[in-house]
Amino acid sequence: MLYYVVKVLLSAVVIVLISEIAKRSTFMGAIVASLPLTSLLAIIWIYVESGDLARISALSISTFWLVIPSLTLVLLLPTLLKTGMNFWLSVALSITATVLAYLAMLRVYKLLGIQI
Repeated sequence: MLYYVVKVLLSAVVIVLISEIAKRSTFMGAIVASLPLTSLLAIIWIYVESGDLARISALSISTFWLVIPSLTLVLLLPTLLKTGMNFWLSVALSITATVLAYLAMLRVYKLLGIQI
């Protein structure tokens, strides 16, 4: 149980750290946020828990292919905000568009024979 508490606390610290850095400098916050910290933490947790290198490799490759549709959110959100759209509506539309992008890309990947 203590192990899970440590995992949650360490993961939460990363998120808080990014938001605190972004308060001081959006550029530095963006650098830290763009790092694959979530993926790295997941990879470390899988390794510590199982040592399963095949699972880690599969996670890494799948993450690579799924980064492409995830860019929808970070491109659409600022575009909508710049038009003067309400923040929450912009977030909701960006999330919806991102989900649709994931679904579309999964179909494309399947057609191309890319295993996710």
